[in-house]
Amino acid sequence: MEEIRIPTKIYSGNDSLDWLQTLKGKKILMVCDAFLPNTPTLDKIKGEVDGNNDVSIFSDVKPDPPLDNIMEGVEQFGKVKPNVMIGIGGGSAIDTGKAIRFFGEKVYQHKIDEFIAIPTTSGTGSEVTNTSVVSDTKNHTKMPIIKDYLIPDVALLDPKLVMTAPKSVTAFSGLDVLTHSLESLVSRDANTITDALAEKGIDVITHNLVECYKHGDNEAARKIVHEASCAAGIAFNNAGLGICHSLAHQLGANFHVPHGLACAMLLPHVVEYNASHSEEALHKYGAAIKKTGLVSQGMSDRIAVQRIAAKIRQMMVQMDCPQTLRAFGIDPAEAEKKTDVVVADAKKDGTFPGNPVVPTDDDLKAIYDKVIK
Repeated sequence: MEEIRIPTKIYSGNDSLDWLQTLKGKKILMVCDAFLPNTPTLDKIKGEVDGNNDVSIFSDVKPDPPLDNIMEGVEQFGKVKPNVMIGIGGGSAIDTGKAIRFFGEKVYQHKIDEFIAIPTTSGTGSEVTNTSVVSDTKNHTKMPIIKDYLIPDVALLDPKLVMTAPKSVTAFSGLDVLTHSLESLVSRDANTITDALAEKGIDVITHNLVECYKHGDNEAARKIVHEASCAAGIAFNNAGLGICHSLAHQLGANFHVPHGLACAMLLPHVVEYNASHSEEALHKYGAAIKKTGLVSQGMSDRIAVQRIAAKIRQMMVQMDCPQTLRAFGIDPAEAEKKTDVVVADAKKDGTFPGNPVVPTDDDLKAIYDKVIK
């Protein structure tokens, strides 16, 4: 029996923050990116929250949330004892909020009533997923906390909040959406419903992301990409991911490559690998890519896969994204020394089992080798 869960209530549009006006007499803990306090974005969000609520803010959010940093937030959770939490920002902020909830509820034996996610990037899909990825900086590993109750109750998708994102954030987070879409499409737990969401994600990102990068104030393009990010989040939360993410987590943990960029470096190689080792994956990629119009219906699935790999690389060039660790500034010799650790930790990653093909260590090494230099 397949279970398909979409428990989050999703409100989309430039008036979606109006929903916050329904909160009355609550103890609210907001968890937001470090740069958000005293900005128009956070002022706007706070302005929507009724004055009879007691609002506290934890803003010491770091990229790839480290455990010790999260525990500082847990301390604040213990002081506030909130009944509502609001995660505001990119994936790191929303993941930090989820992790503070996870540990805070355990440590203080205090359960919250509601978790609200307000993404300010179009990328991680964390506003609709059961996962919080935290970093163990001492051991250079990333660990996902995966619990269904961590899925936010409400997601507010306001396209205006992403229009001020730096160009690099637009590029990296958008390429993460494309990765979520292409990985969940062929993941082992994929089904007709997740396929529909994944296919739409591929279509939207390949046609709209570069426009968002070049013209960040295009609200119509921002809205459709923001919604596609959410759709891809629902897809992978139900279907799973694969080795692009399990390897990308190691590039983040060992070399501090931003997550979406790490995914994008690996993505064409992983798509080509899966397509060459699984007929089903090849056909699903082919069908989805034909629907985008990137190739005509008469073309073979293999041509379609070549086309999407080329399109990913073309988009990375158009958005000034380095395509290798060397281009990112990592010494190839240092990267090569980490090969065994990267492969071993990728196999332990929670996303690894979803891949349609079980790769050998040599397969993983070959893919990793392609992004070194």
